[in-house]
Amino acid sequence: MIQSLRYYLSEHPSIISFRWSDSQSWGNTWVFLFISIAAYIIFSIFLHLFLLLLFRNRRPLPLGPIPAVHSLSMALISFTIFAGILLSAAAEIRDTRWFWRRYKTTPFQWLLCFPLGTRPSGRVFFWSYIFYLSRFLHTFRTFFTIICRRKLSFYRLFNHSILIFMSFLWLEFSQSFQVLAIILTTSIYSVVYGYRFWTALGLPSKCFHFVNHCQIVLLGCNVICHVGVLLLHFLRGGCNGIGAWVLNSVLNGAILFLFLNFYVKLHLEKKRKIGSGKESGETLYSVKDKDI
Repeated sequence: MIQSLRYYLSEHPSIISFRWSDSQSWGNTWVFLFISIAAYIIFSIFLHLFLLLLFRNRRPLPLGPIPAVHSLSMALISFTIFAGILLSAAAEIRDTRWFWRRYKTTPFQWLLCFPLGTRPSGRVFFWSYIFYLSRFLHTFRTFFTIICRRKLSFYRLFNHSILIFMSFLWLEFSQSFQVLAIILTTSIYSVVYGYRFWTALGLPSKCFHFVNHCQIVLLGCNVICHVGVLLLHFLRGGCNGIGAWVLNSVLNGAILFLFLNFYVKLHLEKKRKIGSGKESGETLYSVKDKDI
């Protein structure tokens, strides 16, 4: 069974022969990227305004098991991508041992810094492409939040749009660091969406803000890895796709700033309510509105 999983996740011919191109990759053009992001933003705003006009009392609309099914699906997809890219990275390292001896590098350095001239083809880029497609499924949480809670935040729109944009850059420019980024992100997403599925079934939730703490861990790991990419770029003569990496770093910095700004404000508000003796479950619930 383990051999079968390894074959279907890293040794299948369609995975090994993958190439980021018009003939093999749906949604690989800049036009598609910008149209899809614009459509997501416009439809989200339209849905939000339409429901506000139609239901002025802001009563939530029940979606039944749909959010739970979506959370379970995303948890399974994230875990599959995690397992696939982990096995694919191990296979790539196994098949290119000669490269490490010739260029005096290590597999960990390769995970952070692709050699100059790397092309978007092969195992790890196949899973990078699947990760890119999964970002579109991730945006459905925005629509669930609008329908159920009548909430639409700039952070949510910005975060989901940037995630799609960055995953496109990874493929388009064979950007360094993407393998580790996908491993970290999908591992966190598997846990978070599993937790959301658990709570959607009505089972007990954690007393602390589980989703937000997971995002802090993910953002912290990203910052550390970005520092490692920068050091390797200057110490080892360059990393592939460094221009896209710089833009990626700026966008990640913007997401980090917006999230920390939100997080600090909520904790200050929580302390103020504790001091006044008026804290309620509403604040604890609102913290979970931040999405990753």
